Amino acid sequence: MRLDKYLKVSRLIKRRTIANEACDAGRVSINGRPAKASAEVKEGDVIEIRFGEKSVRAEILRVTETVRKDDAAAMYRYV
Repeated sequence: MRLDKYLKVSRLIKRRTIANEACDAGRVSINGRPAKASAEVKEGDVIEIRFGEKSVRAEILRVTETVRKDDAAAMYRYV
């Protein structure tokens, strides 16, 4: 699954366009490497998102095309 879509489906970022902008600005990395919005993500990858001075790291536990809002938090865990 594409990185921008995963960020939206998992609700780490609210909208896909904002996920695209974050990737274009170089604020998102996968396993320590800067990632484009089109990068493929898989289970076990670690995503880091930088929001200003704050940083969020999450490990991907599950990749699913669609998920209910209540189940979105089960797609990742904070590292």
